[in-house]
Amino acid sequence: MRVVLPLLHRRRHPLAQALSVVLGLIVVGVLMVFGLVVAGVLTVGGALWLLWRQWKRSRVAVPGAARRARQPEVLEGEYVVIRNSRPVAHH
Repeated sequence: MRVVLPLLHRRRHPLAQALSVVLGLIVVGVLMVFGLVVAGVLTVGGALWLLWRQWKRSRVAVPGAARRARQPEVLEGEYVVIRNSRPVAHH
């Protein structure tokens, strides 16, 4: 028994084949252009959002005392010095 789907059978006429190839290329081209437009809009929108966020953050007034008082750039915690001469005993 042979199963034939109406839209998936191969057209035998050369003009129908050529038109289907051209139609397929047009559809792929439209999809590519649409994808590029979406990527461009997302890129420009993201850049504008980052610029707006930076501009908004820079306008926040910081008092003079807060500018001078900075957090130390030291990480606090416990550490163990590891030497290559003897094995390490993990706790």
